[in-house]
Amino acid sequence: MPSAFQQSVIDEFRANAGKVGGPFAGSDLLLLTTTGARTGKPHTTPLGHVRDGERLLVVGSNLGAPHHPDWYHNLLTHPTVQVELGDQEFETIAVPAEGPTRDELFARVVAEAPGYAEYQAATDRALPVVVLHLPDPREPTFAVTTLADKLTEVHTWLRGQLAQVHAETEAHFAARAAHRGAGAPPPPGLGLQIRQRCLAFCQALEFHHTSEDGHVLPVMEGYHPHLRPVFDRLREEHRSIAAVQSALAALLAGVAITEPDRFRAELTRMTEQLTAHLDYEEAEILPLLADVPWPPASR
Repeated sequence: MPSAFQQSVIDEFRANAGKVGGPFAGSDLLLLTTTGARTGKPHTTPLGHVRDGERLLVVGSNLGAPHHPDWYHNLLTHPTVQVELGDQEFETIAVPAEGPTRDELFARVVAEAPGYAEYQAATDRALPVVVLHLPDPREPTFAVTTLADKLTEVHTWLRGQLAQVHAETEAHFAARAAHRGAGAPPPPGLGLQIRQRCLAFCQALEFHHTSEDGHVLPVMEGYHPHLRPVFDRLREEHRSIAAVQSALAALLAGVAITEPDRFRAELTRMTEQLTAHLDYEEAEILPLLADVPWPPASR
């Protein structure tokens, strides 16, 4: 739980669209809600930030303490976080920067908030710089009024994350190819970035399938018993997709040493299997959910 002081800042932030007084008057603050690495419970922390184009930079300074703050350990376990910025609230994937990129972004932060240089001087650990992307106004938005709309929204997000994983692994291989020869510097790190996005994708897909198996499919089967073969196939695919998720995570964990051609082939195979499952589910299930209101009416 936040300390009494932190909670007072959180309450004031939410009551005044992000404006707070006292020692933080005039500061650029956001509220970051992470999922506890051990507890699985939400934890909200007020943090200073520096805006860098369409992204926000937060630093795991912990006031120069010798260990990283709890919120940083949380987002390494659960990359999907909730951000409150002014009167705006959005979900994003928290990505710690690595290598030269981390150093460049930390310099960007220090140029705007010099106090972070003092925190860095007080500890031997490199203060993590975490990137939080603002929502892209060009991304499609959904008017979610039915369960079919909600399923479409979830599937669109999952497909988008797969596309990002492909793009980031290609960027990783391009960086590796550009750093050849004796004495060449190591390629820019993308390992954490790829890991975070893959982990967020796998966790979201697991939650989605668990929810379907535990609630949605049994209820639908009660209304549509003649479609039991469809529901059985979806359940079986959920089990096989879980194995694909594990293989995908293992594959991406080895991106720094793997052969690009083998990696691309495996990633393409897994993506095709995942996409085929989403396509089948939409074809069979969406028509059945078109008249089911979302969110559910409260009783």
